[in-house]
Amino acid sequence: MRRCMPRRRDPNWAAIDPHVADYIDALANRGGDPLSSIEDAGLRDDWPIVGAAEGSFLYILAKAIGARRILELGTAIGYSGTWFARALPPDGQLITVEADPETAKTAEANLATTGVADRVTVLVGPAQEMLEDLEGPFDLVFVDINKEGYPDVLEPCIRKLRVGGLLVTDNVLWHGDVANPKDRSKDTTAIRGYNERLAKDPRMISAILPLRDGVSVALKRRD
Repeated sequence: MRRCMPRRRDPNWAAIDPHVADYIDALANRGGDPLSSIEDAGLRDDWPIVGAAEGSFLYILAKAIGARRILELGTAIGYSGTWFARALPPDGQLITVEADPETAKTAEANLATTGVADRVTVLVGPAQEMLEDLEGPFDLVFVDINKEGYPDVLEPCIRKLRVGGLLVTDNVLWHGDVANPKDRSKDTTAIRGYNERLAKDPRMISAILPLRDGVSVALKRRD
């Protein structure tokens, strides 16, 4: 089973003081059972889940803007998808895209277990290809795919986002490597370019939060 894992040279790395990061995580809402059980399984089996602090943050963002249609690129085991789906109204829709068929099956089972499957459509295929056939607009788009693919999905994600919608991106600090100009690895270069293009895009206004491995939140202010 394929797992698109972030590089983890130091599993205890955090964008902020580790003691502060632990404090934030300890206070995070874990969503109750069975979501907390999925979190435990994800951590145990080394899946790239966002964790409780970021998961609850994603829920807050979606709820705050009254999101009705959400697009997630990178389903993994359905952990972040559950947070998003819970923020939707009963007739809301989450479309989530996963490249690996076996991983998608795991996600579908977990989404059923957390009781949100009726609001979620899991699509299987490369995000860069699937994006072309998806009809917008979306209220929120979440990007958490293989990092080399970030630059390719930026423009179509912005186009399919409504004005006033949010583009949220995970792992944008990449263990701090983006701040090291000597690091020219493919993943680091891709994320660095994505961050810079997003920051300069006149349609968007963005900010990076040092939550876990870095979360970018960008508001679309005009087409």
